[in-house]
Order: sequence, then structure tokens, then C-alpha cells
Amino acid sequence: MEYIEDILRRYLPEEVVPICTRWIVQKNIQLKITRGRASRLGDYIPVRGGLAHRITINHDLNPYAFLITFIHEVAHLFVFEKYGTRPLPHGKEWKHQYRELLSWFMAKKIFPQDLEDAIIDSLKNPGAGSCTDARLTRLLMQYNPGHAAHIVHLETLQEGDLFRLSHSRNRSVYSRGKRIRTRFRCKEKNTGTIFLIHGIAEVEKAS
Repeated sequence: MEYIEDILRRYLPEEVVPICTRWIVQKNIQLKITRGRASRLGDYIPVRGGLAHRITINHDLNPYAFLITFIHEVAHLFVFEKYGTRPLPHGKEWKHQYRELLSWFMAKKIFPQDLEDAIIDSLKNPGAGSCTDARLTRLLMQYNPGHAAHIVHLETLQEGDLFRLSHSRNRSVYSRGKRIRTRFRCKEKNTGTIFLIHGIAEVEKAS
């Protein structure tokens, strides 16, 4: 457990490390810290054939965003244990479990007041991820270490604006297209390939 705690201290607020470590050990969770992904912050794969539950979380999240994402994925695990695969991924069962878990952490006064207020609003109708709540995501972004003013959300750009994904290694340039629900149709400049990128994705304007 000490080894797990040492790793979690790099990503989580210190006061939540013990409870998150217990979850990992007691629930047999394989936690994988991944590269930054524009399309998702984390995901959950249920246990299969005696293997561990698998949760992945992006490495570049600040401690508050990492904690919220971890809670989001653990809520999926708890729902799977209770109901199997019958419920919808973010249906009423998950919403109830997520509210219950996150409310417990809220009672510990872990989050700064501005984040706490935004979380309370988001819990009225939790979505598929913290990245679907624009207000909460913008506030979480401000707590990123060394947050740069030139990094913005894709949804703030105009149609036709060129940009790079701030967490991408290949530094490809895209052109922002039309909105399709929560995502934007974006064309990679060099190849012409079309990607659907979430409006909350962090980007840098390009020329």
C-alpha cells in the first residue's frame, strides 16, 4: 500500500490519498496513468475473467481534476458491481453513485470554494465526464500548474480558426469547423482528415 500511496501523492491532494489507496487495493483496481488525451480524461474497463478492474486517467490533470475523474470512474465500478452491465453507462444508477461518492469528498472540504460551488451545480445533473460541464472545466483548468493564458478551449475559437491540441505530441494543425452537439468537426491541415473534437479540449491558436 505504501508504494501505491507514494504514486498517488504525485497526482492527488494529500488528504484523499488513503481512501483512494484503499479503493485500489480492496476493489482490485489496476490504475494506469496515461498520456494526455483530448477526447477523454479517464475511462473504466470492468473486471473480466478474474482480471483486475482497469481505470485509466490522464497524467496531466491537476490534483482536483484527477480526483474528480477518479471518482467518476470508481462510480462506474461500483455500479458494475451492483448491477452488472444492465444500466446505461451514465444512467440514473451511475448518476446516483457519482453524486454519493463526490458528495462524501465535498463534506471533507477538499476543494477550493469556487470549485466547490461549480461541483454543487454540476451534481444537479452529472454528465458523461467533468469535461462536459463547461463552467467546472474552465475552473479546473485554472488550477493547472503553470497554466498559460494562450491555452484556451476549442469552443472559444471561431469557425475556420487554426489551432493545435495543447497536449498533443505531434503538434498537428487543425481548422475548427461546425459544431456537432458537444464536439466540433475539425480538419487536420496536412492530411485533410476530419476529427470530432470536444469543445472543452485545450488548444493553442496557430497561424
